[in-house]
Amino acid sequence: MPDTIALLKNVAIFKDLDESELDEIAEVCREEKFVSGEYIFREGESGNRLYLIVEGEVRISRDVPGSGEEALAVLKPGALFGEMAVFDRSDRSTHAISNGGTTVLTITRPDFEMLLDFNREMAYKVLWSVTRLLSGRLRNTNDSLRSFLAMSMF
Repeated sequence: MPDTIALLKNVAIFKDLDESELDEIAEVCREEKFVSGEYIFREGESGNRLYLIVEGEVRISRDVPGSGEEALAVLKPGALFGEMAVFDRSDRSTHAISNGGTTVLTITRPDFEMLLDFNREMAYKVLWSVTRLLSGRLRNTNDSLRSFLAMSMF
């Protein structure tokens, strides 16, 4: 699976892994295809897998009462999504919808947890990568909130 390895190597949470560790991750990846407009998952559903876009795009959105669907992001090939529900065992916080037809690689929570349980070195590397990823997201959210609050004061 050389293409899978190349794709995994560029994912933030797998960047620190070596070839053999990436091979282990690739072994548990499964390919899924979605037609344009098809829901990959819906807000409120139980989350049991993460996704990596191979081809196509995915629209991340949520329903806003009174105004319908609000698109939050359009993800491109190489993007990882759905990982929050896998990490914290929560329900999906958004919809993920195929935008023009999409191919993804998926990793189920049990497979992901098994890999990390059996390879502590890999678990350590992934943990630090996830910590950096979440810290960056929190920093961006803080910056956005600060900008929003500054604009709302005028």
